[in-house]
Amino acid sequence: MNNNQQVVILPEGYTRTQKRDAQRENITAAKIVAETVRTTLGPKGMDKMLVDSSGNIIITNDGVTILRTMEIEHPAAKMMVEIAKTQEEEVGDGTTTAVVIAGALLKKAEELLDQEVHPTVITKGYLLAQEKAQEILKNISIKVDKENLPKLVKTCIGTKIADSKKLIDILVEAVDIITQDNKLNTNDIKLIKKVGGGIEDSELVKGVVIDKSISNNIDKIEGAKIALISQAIEMEKTETEAKISISSPEQLQSFLEQEEMMIKKMADKIISSGANVLICQKSVDDTAQHFLTKAGILILSSISSLDMDKISKATGAKVIKKLEDLSSNDLGSAKLVEEDKGAVYIRDCLNPKSVSVVIRGGTEHIVDEVERSLTDAVGVLKAGIEDGLMVAGGGSPEMELAKELGKYSETLQGREQLAVKVFAEALESIPRTLAENSGIDPIDMIAGLKSEHEKGNKWFGVDVSGKPTCMLTQGIIEPTKVKRQAIQSASEVAVMILRIDDVIAAGKLKE
Repeated sequence: MNNNQQVVILPEGYTRTQKRDAQRENITAAKIVAETVRTTLGPKGMDKMLVDSSGNIIITNDGVTILRTMEIEHPAAKMMVEIAKTQEEEVGDGTTTAVVIAGALLKKAEELLDQEVHPTVITKGYLLAQEKAQEILKNISIKVDKENLPKLVKTCIGTKIADSKKLIDILVEAVDIITQDNKLNTNDIKLIKKVGGGIEDSELVKGVVIDKSISNNIDKIEGAKIALISQAIEMEKTETEAKISISSPEQLQSFLEQEEMMIKKMADKIISSGANVLICQKSVDDTAQHFLTKAGILILSSISSLDMDKISKATGAKVIKKLEDLSSNDLGSAKLVEEDKGAVYIRDCLNPKSVSVVIRGGTEHIVDEVERSLTDAVGVLKAGIEDGLMVAGGGSPEMELAKELGKYSETLQGREQLAVKVFAEALESIPRTLAENSGIDPIDMIAGLKSEHEKGNKWFGVDVSGKPTCMLTQGIIEPTKVKRQAIQSASEVAVMILRIDDVIAAGKLKE
């Protein structure tokens, strides 16, 4: 037998990378993704300009937006993008933090791999460290009260757009209106973008704003009584094909009169309910519009089911499926319904369970970035209100975790303690990055922070002044849930990447 005979297992076009080469390649790809967003972290973080193949431009420092927009192909790099997506979906903020920590964990793991520490030992140590970190976070957290909500928003949007007291006040008031039993449904805050004016011209509408024009020529109703109808206000079409045979002008006239009477009956039903605003999910017949306009009823038609639901929550109106069921008890109310620059505003509802925030800015790019910032801030408020726990920001919880995990590593036996120790060092990447992005010497800052935390000053973090400062007294706070999720996601993806020792990839399909 010929022992040198080549055995081909994979078909042509496949590539295979094994063991240390596979680990090194995956770690490098993940580190590159982390480096891409690292410079965006913190209040002094820089923005990225993303230009797609069509020439569309996005200017942002929102981690998940950057990673979603980039056309990433490497499978390990895609796993880093998944961290950001999970973080965004779960808590709304901390996407860059999660990716930076994951990159630092893999960088530290690479150092251990070079020292011949087995990946299984590293992953075991990382999981132990992650569990301990969650326990420490819970112990150091403090309770969120109502006074902290503006500070949570300020910390969140301060890293993305210029600090705006107007936006903070708007968002806190909006959340206060719709929060029920410490539960916040983020879908009940509708963000509407309008280019024109400045950020300070943004406003809270205690009701709903709909990007539609009014269907008839009544453009304003005060003391609105609103009917919400989901069926079309027109003659119903037959389900099966039907023919009507008309042989004389008199028959045609009779048919048209009959049709008009039926539509008038539908209009009369709306008029008799006492409604002066009709909002219809489907279309409204021209003849029906004529009768309703004559009665002084404002008409808004072809509205999405999502907006119908928001209007119902805001005004208290019931969505009626069959017109014959409509009564005065089903109507909602608002002080004013009006059209302004191509949008309909339903304002000053009595007890709204849904509100709208109109975002204004000088350019489309500014308005888009403000929207991303406010979306994150709503997620932060939801996490703070529902979880009820918070920590200071500025890298202070990461420094405290690093200190406590360092102590914890000394209690372990075997090589796992090395992994726990480097996990602690990886968490220092957050205050280090904040310092670098603020133009501060990171070595001096980390040394100063370590000294303060050893003295028991657990809330000391990176201040843009260049000195370690108590972040709690500065009002820089974040929900604990954001940190918990970031550390959990980062450690899980790092463990998953480290456990891969063989990459088998198919070649690209030819066009």
